[in-house]
Amino acid sequence: METTNKLKDINEVLEFLYQEFSQCFKQKDGIKPLKVGIFKDIAERIEGSEKVSKTQVRQALRKYTSNWRYLEAVTKSEFRIDLDGNQGEKVEQEHIDHAQKALEESRAKMAKRKKQQRPRQDSDSKNFKKKPAHASKGADKNASANKTAKAASAKRSGKIEPLPAIEVKVNNKVKVKLGQALVNAVITEVNKDDVHVELVTGMQVKTKADSLYTI
Repeated sequence: METTNKLKDINEVLEFLYQEFSQCFKQKDGIKPLKVGIFKDIAERIEGSEKVSKTQVRQALRKYTSNWRYLEAVTKSEFRIDLDGNQGEKVEQEHIDHAQKALEESRAKMAKRKKQQRPRQDSDSKNFKKKPAHASKGADKNASANKTAKAASAKRSGKIEPLPAIEVKVNNKVKVKLGQALVNAVITEVNKDDVHVELVTGMQVKTKADSLYTI
């Protein structure tokens, strides 16, 4: 009967969260880090809702927790909050470091995008000088990538081991491989080959069991 009111746009789902859980989700001012495992709490509260699905909530959470304001809140806040705005667990230093890194990477991507969108005549006028600079940039990038790869492999060669299939369970704490990095996370849902995890920043990620490692 209410299926016509089903939300479709991800921004509408975010608006739903702002209204439904106004003590927890904020658009601009007052943003606080979310409780680890908050997706499960939301899923329980919206059980049977005709407006939003769990998949939509997961997508909205991904967008909310990857926003610059949210990442900044993780780096500056001492505690996390639950759906009712109550103070929860302390934000661990590892979570702060991860949020800071995500913030820096996001800003770097934005800066690169703006640079690429400059008027063509600007790049044409510097075309002759640009090539050697480009080459050195590529070398720097390769050196940086090699360092990252070495650090990641060094990490893996330590105590990090693939997560046994029997341990792929909801609420288990794991490390998930994202690119070259291993990030702490909590398993929130297991659906056949797909495993949904919640990162330390609160971001929801869908991955495969073979990308999970023991802590």
